[in-house]
Amino acid sequence: MPLNPHLADLESQHRALEDEISEALAHPSTDDTKIAELKRRKLQVKDEIARLQHTNVSIH
Repeated sequence: MPLNPHLADLESQHRALEDEISEALAHPSTDDTKIAELKRRKLQVKDEIARLQHTNVSIH
């Protein structure tokens, strides 16, 4: 488990978004705009995870 609780929360959000995207893609009726928004949010979370991991490496 990560030392940073915020990092753990972000990783959980990332997994949840991945599941939501997979579910949306499984239903052809899902609006492409919604899928694009989910992917954008997932990328933002991934970028924040990478930033925090880089910060943790720099500190240690």
